[in-house]
Amino acid sequence: MSVSVEPTSVEPTSVEPTPVEPSQHHSAPVNAVGDGGGEALRPHAENAFAAELAALAAQDDRPRPERWKLSPWAVATYLLGGTLPDGTVITPKYVGPRRIVEVAVTTLATDRALLLLGVPGTAKTWVSEHLAAAVSGDSTLLVQGTAGTPEEAIRYGWNYARLLAHGPSRDALVPSPVMRAMAQGMTARVEELTRIPADVQDSLITILSEKTLPIPELGEEVQAVRGFNLIATANDRDRGVNDLSSALRRRFNTVVLPLPESPDAEVDIVTRRVEQIGRSLDLPAVPDGIDEIRRVVTVFRELRDGVTTDGRTKLKSPSGTLSTAEAISVVTNGLALAAHFGDGVLRAGDVAAGILGAVVRDPAADRVVWQEYLEAVVRERDGWKDFYRACREVSA
Repeated sequence: MSVSVEPTSVEPTSVEPTPVEPSQHHSAPVNAVGDGGGEALRPHAENAFAAELAALAAQDDRPRPERWKLSPWAVATYLLGGTLPDGTVITPKYVGPRRIVEVAVTTLATDRALLLLGVPGTAKTWVSEHLAAAVSGDSTLLVQGTAGTPEEAIRYGWNYARLLAHGPSRDALVPSPVMRAMAQGMTARVEELTRIPADVQDSLITILSEKTLPIPELGEEVQAVRGFNLIATANDRDRGVNDLSSALRRRFNTVVLPLPESPDAEVDIVTRRVEQIGRSLDLPAVPDGIDEIRRVVTVFRELRDGVTTDGRTKLKSPSGTLSTAEAISVVTNGLALAAHFGDGVLRAGDVAAGILGAVVRDPAADRVVWQEYLEAVVRERDGWKDFYRACREVSA
């Protein structure tokens, strides 16, 4: 990976960062609640794993970059899992090559922004959130990229009532999550960067190269304080993506997150995530359905790779990505069916409809692919008769 240093040719007009009032941004409390007063459906990473982060911080005696909550070693341990000297078990958040995580963490320890690139379902958002939680203790400084994301979401906006009443001023300015991260020396996140229109993407160039955010309306600028960095995620497989300009791509160190290397690794990832989701939804324990999880993963991998596991039969691949994230969704939905309409044990009939929905995205082309796979592979496979019957039933 290459690193380029852009020269700074213009003296800053102001070295003072835009002040951010405490009321403008708060980290969510550990016991985060929704508007109705109940527990959050999906707590932020820094809340869900607060005990692990606290244990790591208490035993972390290694050097920490300025404003980091943990050392780079502890951040990597938080993501990859391990056992601390006092016996505290840190659960893995990412199952994959250790070097990938080490490069990502090291990038954040420099002034180089991090781009997590990969096909859909390779845990880009998951890794991004946990990196921000471990580094800054706050994963909520987030810009969600869509086709309608405006430049104001990355730079700043205005409180138009104050703007009309008093004109441009600091009081009328509404900082974006990126601006707040710059002012506070924290980690900002931009999800689905390639979904954002190209001209809006390029508003990041000055931020990443000069570490400043000009505010021409006030004749000022915000300068990033030490500790600031940015994590972006992107994929180039889906429809509707906007390629990054070469100027913007040069501002990032790119780390590619691969698909799981082996079926066992993918089964492990799906099992762990489904267990976490299932606990929050009071669903049955995953071990009761491990055989079905393995079958879901096998189907997804074979159709994704275009060949059966034994390498003997070539297959057509459907139009969808059949990602690990989709496998997690299929299994979670199957567990809910088993809990609410079955005996609590995950069976073939509980996952069949979910698999059909994941595979058949294009009704004309994908249905043919699915039918050929059912008849040529599933029907002939030992021990898969129940799965074949369930899939035929939902496919009829």
